[in-house]
Amino acid sequence: MFMPQRLLSDPDSQGHFGKFGGRFVPETLMPTLLELENFYEKLRFDKIFWEEAYRYLVEYANRPSPLYFASKISKELDCIVYLKREDLNHTGSHKINNVLIQALLAKKMGKKRLIAETGAGQHGVATATAAALFGLECEIFMGAKDVARQALNVFRMELLGACVHSVTSGSQTLKDAMNDAIKYWVTNHEDTFYLIGTVAGPHPYPKMVRDFQSVIGYETREQILKAQGVLPDFVIACIGGGSNAAGIFSHFINDDTICIGVEAGGLGISSGRCGASLQCGTPGILHGQLSYYMQSDEGQIQEAHSLSAGLDYPGIGPEHAYWFEKGIVKYDYVTDKEALDAFCWLSKSEGIIPALESSHAVAYLKKNIDKIRNKIVVVSLSGRGDKDVAQVQEILGKQGA
Repeated sequence: MFMPQRLLSDPDSQGHFGKFGGRFVPETLMPTLLELENFYEKLRFDKIFWEEAYRYLVEYANRPSPLYFASKISKELDCIVYLKREDLNHTGSHKINNVLIQALLAKKMGKKRLIAETGAGQHGVATATAAALFGLECEIFMGAKDVARQALNVFRMELLGACVHSVTSGSQTLKDAMNDAIKYWVTNHEDTFYLIGTVAGPHPYPKMVRDFQSVIGYETREQILKAQGVLPDFVIACIGGGSNAAGIFSHFINDDTICIGVEAGGLGISSGRCGASLQCGTPGILHGQLSYYMQSDEGQIQEAHSLSAGLDYPGIGPEHAYWFEKGIVKYDYVTDKEALDAFCWLSKSEGIIPALESSHAVAYLKKNIDKIRNKIVVVSLSGRGDKDVAQVQEILGKQGA
């Protein structure tokens, strides 16, 4: 049965991964965060709690997700490629793993309402789904730009009973949605549980979300050993805030396997329009944590850009910042064009339409074909691409014109 494990990079009692992380929030939220931390610590390694949680993951979320041998692209690339099929989970991505367990915590804590931020909409849909399952109210905050390009997911959230708030401030994307969600939380914290969708935010969220998403790595390790008899040479995952990556990396970082996180290069690193905070950012504080952010010399957060709504966050989770500086995980980026090409390539080669987020990890394969030749590679396919088809159709239509 799945249960989280301690890592050498577990944060200290104040939530610091080295110098990163922490808990930079208004004083009014400190009691709420301490309540959550204390409640979770009692359950983190509680067998009875995880038996209940894992039952939801299996019976409701459709775990374990398959590890699929991608024979056609393996032959084309002259290596062995496996796809961890998080796209086959209920609601279509890895997000359901985290939200089910956080919603279960909220229910046990006596909270009445879930709130969440969302970019691509997958976390919002998953949160609305969990709220419906557990009989909780649900408020979703989403940037106005993302509301426009992810209209189908907005309808799905509303269909599930959630109230979707279109955020028109700032860049009208994920950063601003998180800003508004935190503001709402400050004034409604007594009966409201903030269900953060990635390994970011104030302690204990980065550790908690990594714990919940580590089910991906737990399964992958067992599956690849059964399929190949050895651990993979590479494990690759896309990174916005970094939850699917942290989840799968968590069971490989103490081995010889090379873990690679792929950020959104947008229009190119030198263009100034990208979402690769580790490549272009510097340490700073936002949304309750110290991590790497894209910011000006004066510390003003700059707008991130990515073809993918789920990767245009200007920062990254603090554990990734720690892994980056310590060299524990390797980080790279791919551009919008490379991700779009990979979206079409995997669709035509394997009959699998990936999310644009996941397409960044897939694109890394072609970009680094010499590095992976004759190697065993696992790619976290974090979500399916149904939500992105209309956007891609529009882009390709314009290119054709």
